[in-house]
Amino acid sequence: MDLFKFAFPVSGVETYIFLPPLVAFCISFFTSMAGVSGAFLLLPFQMSVLGFTSPSVSSTNLLYNLVGIPGGVYRYIKEGRMVWPLTWCIILGTLPGVLCGYYIRITYLPDPKNFKFFVGVVLLYIGYRLLLSIKNRSVKPTAELRKNFGIEEISFSLGRVSFRFLGERVSFSAPVVFFFSLFVGIIGGIYGIGGGAIISPFLVSFLNLPVYVVSGAVLMGTFITSLSGLIFYSTIPLRGGVTAPPDWLLGILFGIGGLCGMYIGARVQKYIPEKTIKLILAVVILIVAGKYILQFFR
Repeated sequence: MDLFKFAFPVSGVETYIFLPPLVAFCISFFTSMAGVSGAFLLLPFQMSVLGFTSPSVSSTNLLYNLVGIPGGVYRYIKEGRMVWPLTWCIILGTLPGVLCGYYIRITYLPDPKNFKFFVGVVLLYIGYRLLLSIKNRSVKPTAELRKNFGIEEISFSLGRVSFRFLGERVSFSAPVVFFFSLFVGIIGGIYGIGGGAIISPFLVSFLNLPVYVVSGAVLMGTFITSLSGLIFYSTIPLRGGVTAPPDWLLGILFGIGGLCGMYIGARVQKYIPEKTIKLILAVVILIVAGKYILQFFR
């Protein structure tokens, strides 16, 4: 097995060459069904298992998103399950939020312990609401429904977006999605996360959007914000005047696993009951909430 060990010169990580893509594949396969890239789970793996603890671990995580997310997004587009007005609401909100959050991080929050606790409490409540929504009537994708799983009759304005999915008319407030995405973008800029683990459960549990149509839009939004975040980390100096570019080889290996995992996850999503996907999403957000709350007491 030593034959497969490799030392990554940038990060100093030494591990089996097949481990990063394998771990990324397993994580992204499940999380992509809920519109989440899984980057937040890769972060503790890199830090605790691989021993990658420098600031570059955040930018490496963002690089994973850039390589991996197109697999899932391509599949959702191919199946006609991208609500583009929703996608643009998310992108237009999170993009300036990421820049603002990054500035806050390097200027005012070198150790944002208290703010993390607040975010954890908010996420805990969103997770609770999501668990409650599992009890509601949900879609069970039968063979007949899967034949017509695309989004139809999209109409939009500055105030509201609506579309037809599985014979039902669905609508949401565009300003609500925009301003919540802006808030999430600030959080993402501070902590180096794409924000999908926060936006997706909000759309499902508060705005009652079908998880089958949310996933593609959230992944696309995460891709754009990850691109901007990677540029910020690689070009704008942190405290001390140094930048934090990614370990390119390690990030690409993670991304290859994510690319395959997200594509397959998006492909099989329509075969999975909505309640199961919501449960996956609830577990994801409760893990994030628990992590942010517990760090306050350490």
